[in-house]
Amino acid sequence: MKYTIAFIFLIIPTLLLSQFEIKGNVTDETSSIAWANIALTTSDGTIVTGGITDDDGNFKLTTKAGTYKLIISFIGYKNFEKELNLIEDLNLGTIVLEPEANALEEVTITFRKKLIEQKPDRIIFNVENSVTALGGNALDALNIAPGLRVQNNSINLLGRGESRVLVNGRLLQLTGEDLVDYLNTIAADNIKKIEVITTPPAKYEAAGNGGLINVILKKGALNSWKNTISLTDNINTYNFVTLRNSLLYNKNKLSLSFNLNTTKGNSRNLEEFQVFYPNSTWDININSKDRRDNISAQLLLDYDISNNTTIGLQYLGDTRRPDLIDESISSIFNQANALDSLLINNGNNRVKVNSHLVNLHSVTKLDTLGKSISFDLDYFSYDSNQNRNFITNSFLPNNDLLGINAAANTISDQKIENYSIKTDIEHPLTFMNLSYGAKISTIKNNSDIRFFNTITGIPVLDTNISNTFEYKENNQAIYVSGLKKINDKWDVQVGLRLENTTTEGFSVELNQTNTNDYTRLFPSFYASYKRNEKNNFTLSYGKRIQRPRFRDLNPFRVVINSNTFSVGNPFLRPSFIDNFEFKYTYKNAFTTNAFLTIENDGSSIIFTSDVENSTQIVTRANFFKQYIYGIGQSFLFNKLSWLESQNSINLIGSKTEFTEDIGAELQNGVAFSASSNNKITLNKSKSTHLQIDATYDSSFKVGLFSRGQTFGLNLGLSKHFLNKNLQFSVFVKDIFNTSGLNNLASIVNGVRQVYSQNDNNRFIRVSASYSFGNKKINEKKRSFGNEEERNRAN
Repeated sequence: MKYTIAFIFLIIPTLLLSQFEIKGNVTDETSSIAWANIALTTSDGTIVTGGITDDDGNFKLTTKAGTYKLIISFIGYKNFEKELNLIEDLNLGTIVLEPEANALEEVTITFRKKLIEQKPDRIIFNVENSVTALGGNALDALNIAPGLRVQNNSINLLGRGESRVLVNGRLLQLTGEDLVDYLNTIAADNIKKIEVITTPPAKYEAAGNGGLINVILKKGALNSWKNTISLTDNINTYNFVTLRNSLLYNKNKLSLSFNLNTTKGNSRNLEEFQVFYPNSTWDININSKDRRDNISAQLLLDYDISNNTTIGLQYLGDTRRPDLIDESISSIFNQANALDSLLINNGNNRVKVNSHLVNLHSVTKLDTLGKSISFDLDYFSYDSNQNRNFITNSFLPNNDLLGINAAANTISDQKIENYSIKTDIEHPLTFMNLSYGAKISTIKNNSDIRFFNTITGIPVLDTNISNTFEYKENNQAIYVSGLKKINDKWDVQVGLRLENTTTEGFSVELNQTNTNDYTRLFPSFYASYKRNEKNNFTLSYGKRIQRPRFRDLNPFRVVINSNTFSVGNPFLRPSFIDNFEFKYTYKNAFTTNAFLTIENDGSSIIFTSDVENSTQIVTRANFFKQYIYGIGQSFLFNKLSWLESQNSINLIGSKTEFTEDIGAELQNGVAFSASSNNKITLNKSKSTHLQIDATYDSSFKVGLFSRGQTFGLNLGLSKHFLNKNLQFSVFVKDIFNTSGLNNLASIVNGVRQVYSQNDNNRFIRVSASYSFGNKKINEKKRSFGNEEERNRAN
C-alpha cells in the first residue's frame, strides 16, 4: 500500500504548473448570494479570468502569480473591490455585499434552476422543482429521476446494474424490499436534490456496480424558520394516506431540521409466473394486498461551537407494518394444453420492522486555506419480525376440492447491527487539493427461521427446514485522492482506495462455518477538458465491488409456498466491476456519453426447476463475466420562459460469458431507451405548472434473462396560492399501466420461466400542503459513514 500511495504523490506533481487559487464565499447580511459576478482584472482593467458564484455563494478562480483587482457585483448591491498581490493560494473567506443606498425597498431576484443538471461527474435532479414529485416520497422521486429504473424492489442505473442509495452522503445499509420500504418513509418535499454519481471518487465506499445515488435533504437558511404540514392520498385499487410535518430552523449557531411522517392504508401488487415443464405448464397468478402503515422521524442538528468547529447529530428512525395478504392461483395444464388441476394458495404475512440510524459528527477548519478534518461515528440497527401462515388447496378443473396440498407457519426474525467510525481530511497544497481518510466498520447479522407444518391443524416444528444463521463482517478502508487544476482548461483527479474485508457465516443447524478474507485496491480517475465556454470533455474510470446480500449467504432452505423455495449460497464471492465513461457537453444543453462496464466473477439469481416434483428453486451463484456498453444523447431545451424540456435517448448492449455451467441458455442483445421530462408554466404569475414525463425501454437480452418492453407516461399539475404558502397538486402515474416489469424470462435445464409484475404502478396522488414562517431555504450536506453496510441488509 505504501508504494501505491507513493506512486500517486510522484505522478501527480508532473502535472503541475505555476497556478494559484483564489476562493471565497459571497453573502449579504442574512444568506449566501448565488450567481454573483466575479471578475479578476489587471491594473488597466483587462479581465484576466472570472466566473459566477454557485448556489451556496462559493467561487474559485485560478491564475498565475501577479497583482490584480478582484471585482464582485450583483444587482441591488454595491460592487466589492479588493487589490490582490497573488504569490500563493488565497482564501478570502466570507465577503459580505452591502445593499445599494438607492436600491428599492424590496428587490426580488428570481432565476430558474434547471430541473435536471448535467455535471461532469454526476447528474443532478432538483426534486424541489419537480411537479410530479410533489406529495410523494423518496422512492417516487427516484422513479422519475433521469436514468434510474425502480422495478422488482431494485433501484438500477440504466445499463449499470443495482445502485447504492445514500442520504446526505451516507450509504443506507438496506437493499431490496427493505430499502424500498424505507425510502417510502422519506418525504419528497423534504428533498433538495438527488445526485446520480456514475463514477464515485475514492472518498466513497467502493460498493455498488451501478454507482451511487445521493439524496440530499433540505436545511434552513441562516436566521430563518419554516414549518410545512402536508396531506397526501394515493389512490389505486386501494389507497393509503400520508400526513407529514417538517420543521426547519437555523438561528445563530444552531441549525435544526425535524420531520415526522405517518402513513396508513394499503396498495396492490400483481404478479404472474409461468413455468413451461416438458410435460406440463404452470400459470401462476398472485394478487397481494400490501399494508403501508408506518411512522418515521428524521432529526438533523448542527451546532457551531466555534468559528472553526461544528458538531452535529443525525437520526433517522422508523417503525412500519408491511403486512401482506396474498392469494395465488396455479393453473396446471397438461401436454394437450388442457386444464388438469388448480392449486389455490392463501397467505397471511404479519411483519413488524424497526430501524434506527444515529450519526455523531464534527468538522473542524484547521486554517483559512481550506484544510479541515471531520469525524463520523455511526450506529445502525435493523430489527424485523415476520409471522407467515399459508395453506394450499388442490382442486379439479370443475373446482371440486381434492384436499389440502400444504399448510405451514413460518416465524422468522432478523437483527442487524452496524458500528462504524471514519475520518476525512481535506488538505489543500500549493500544487493540488489532497484528501485522505480511513474507515472501520463491523456488522453482525443474526437471523432465525422456524418452520411449522400445520397440515394436521397442530403446528409441528420441522427441524430440517428451521435454521439459525449468524454472520459477522469487518471492513477497514483507507483512501487518498488528489485533485489538480492544471490550467483554465484541464482538471485531473486521481484516487486510490484500499479495503480489507473478513467475513464469517455460521449455520447452527448444519454446524457449518464459512469464512472469507480479501484485500483489494480500488483506483479511480477523472479528467476534464474545457475547450471553451461551449465545449467540455470528461473521462472517468472507477473500480467497484458488489458484495453478496446477507440473506444470500445463508445456506438453509426457505419455503415460499408449496412448490417454491429459496436456498442461499455460503460460498458466494463478491464480484468486481470496472467502469469507464466518456462524456461531452455542448453549451450545457447537449450531452453525449459513452460507457463500458466490465463485471468479473458476477453473481445473479438463478431460477431452477425440479421437473420430477414440479418445484421451483431460487438460488444464487457466481457464474459469469459480463460486458455492458452503451451510448446516449441528452438535450435540454429551455429557450422559452414557459417550458423546460429534458430529453434523452440511449443504446445499450450486452455480452455475457458463462464461467460456470449452470445448464442455462445465454442471452445477449441490444436495447433502446428514451425519456422526456417537460415542465410547463401555465400562467404569467408562474403559480400553475404542468409536468409531463415519459419513458420507454425496449426489450433486452442480458446474461441469463430477457425482458419485454415497457412504457410509462406520467402527468402532474400543481397550483400555488398565498405567495406560495398554500399548494395543491395532482399526479397521475403510468396512465396506460404499461411501466411494470414485463416478461422477465430465463431458460435453465430446458425449462422456460417467465415473470411479470405490476406493483401499484398506476395510481392517482392528490396532495395539499401549507407552509408558514421565514422560508429562506438552503441546503447543507452531511453523510452517514456506514452507508454500504446498511444497503446490504436483507
